[in-house]
Order: sequence, then C-alpha cells, then structure tokens
Amino acid sequence: MRSIYLSLDPYMRGRMNDASSYARPIAIGEVMTGGAVAVVVESRDPAYFPATRSRGFSVGRSTPSSRGASCGRSIPHPHRSRRPSGAGMPGLTAYFGMLDICDPQPGETVVVSAAAGAVGMIAGQIAKLRGCRVVGVAGSDPKIAWLLDELGFDAAFNYRTTDNGYGELKGSALPASTSTSTTSAGSSRTRSSG
Repeated sequence: MRSIYLSLDPYMRGRMNDASSYARPIAIGEVMTGGAVAVVVESRDPAYFPATRSRGFSVGRSTPSSRGASCGRSIPHPHRSRRPSGAGMPGLTAYFGMLDICDPQPGETVVVSAAAGAVGMIAGQIAKLRGCRVVGVAGSDPKIAWLLDELGFDAAFNYRTTDNGYGELKGSALPASTSTSTTSAGSSRTRSSG
C-alpha cells in the first residue's frame, strides 16, 4: 500500500514528548504513525486489487503489508481527501465529544477552546447544527475572524490579547450565570443555570 493522504492529528504533538499519555511516545528517529488514505500497489486479498483506494493506519509513506481487515473499503473518488480530516480522527473526536459527551441542546451556549484547530472547528459547527450559540477561543486575530466570518461562530475571543475573555462576553455572548464542563473533544459546554 502506498499512502496518498496522511492525517496530521493534534494527538501527534503529545507523542513527541517523552511523557505518559494515552498514546505511546515515539522514539527519536521512529516514523510517526497515523490515519491515511492509501492505494493498493500489490495484493493477494481478492477484496483489494491494485489501484483500490482504502483508509487505514499508516506508517509513513508506505505500508509494506497489511491485512484486509485492518483497512477500510474502497473510498469513492470525491471524498478521498476528507478521510484523514473531517471524516477521520479529528472529525470523529469532535462528533463523539460533542454528541455523546456534551449532548448540547438548542439554545444552549457552547464554548469551544482551540476553536480554530482540527477538532475545535468541527465541534463548533456541530454545536451550531444543534441550534446552540457557539463561542470560540483561539490564539490570533486572523483565527478569530475566520471563526466569525467563515465558520459562523456567534462570538469569539483571542485569549492572547484579552485579559478576561469570558468576563467580557458575560451578558452579551455568555449567559450571566453559567456552569462549565470540559470534554475530551477540546470543548467546553457552558449551560445557563438561570
């Protein structure tokens, strides 16, 4: 198999540190593994003939051998590049983090940290689709503009240039009385308590 799209996921940064985490650190000189869309170069599995595109887990640019069960089925042409991103690990993290853990309800306010990142931008859009007000937190003014102008977030602030972004948003974008819980999706759900 030869990789044609590789996923660069947020968790990879943590793997570059020699620290305890849910994913084993990579050693110096070791190749980073991750999600990929690949093309079958040679196969003895009748379900995967040469030129078939599939998704799976890759080690760098090519995987010398793989069992068919570890690969996804053929990917339709228009959607190949989406597999490692929105339909890959970042998208799935946002999807399950928002819908299974947070379960935001219409009219609630959802605050998304790292909102311009791979997971945060999708988490915010899921919350918007659920009928929530969405407030994004990011680290630069261009990112804030992108969240507001392109992704349709209701409000956003730059944590690097704002002393108290949450305090400044109270009463305008955030309810006056809130309680917050954080999810593994990198988002916080702020529920009005009154």
